[in-house]
Amino acid sequence: MCDTTDAQSPNDSFISAKTATAIPVRHPALRDALIQASLDPQVRSIDYVASAQVASAQVALDAVVLQREDGRYVLDIVPARRTVDLDEGGLVLIAWDELKLEPLELTLEEIRREPRRSNANLVWAYSGVAVPVGLRLRIQQVLLEEGPMALGQLLKSLDGEGDAAVAVMALACANLVCLDLFSQPLSPTTLVRLYMQPERA
Repeated sequence: MCDTTDAQSPNDSFISAKTATAIPVRHPALRDALIQASLDPQVRSIDYVASAQVASAQVALDAVVLQREDGRYVLDIVPARRTVDLDEGGLVLIAWDELKLEPLELTLEEIRREPRRSNANLVWAYSGVAVPVGLRLRIQQVLLEEGPMALGQLLKSLDGEGDAAVAVMALACANLVCLDLFSQPLSPTTLVRLYMQPERA
């Protein structure tokens, strides 16, 4: 069942460096989950499947699909679930199975877990901020040569090269660097590493 109390406008959508298309957002919990997935290095891409054909029936899925290192998952946001009857629910499960999608159930408590939620929202505030090419290349070069390092150490090595902290946040949103947003609140000791595209099989 979808809790409409906190529902978003039907026209709201979400786009990130990992999305293949604009994703409709009808609940704030879904937006939080999408932000976290966009900043999660295990998530390679995010897609949206509006519907699927099951036998002779067209089934509305409204499915957000995460391609992770360990498989393909459909986001099942508990507070954002649609109300469906038994027959439609059965067809949805068949469609998921045919599309080789594993459900990834997330409760509101899991989505709001700290420090990940606050860290992700803080970093995401810089999504879309333009980073000068020279500064972007400098950040990537430092991480390529030195390997993963503490955020404070990285910023110290970039002293005098523009607003490096904002640049690092923006590059994390652009899927060019990865920040450890899970273990502790964002701080100078937060680990930063270069995002490496996985090799294709």
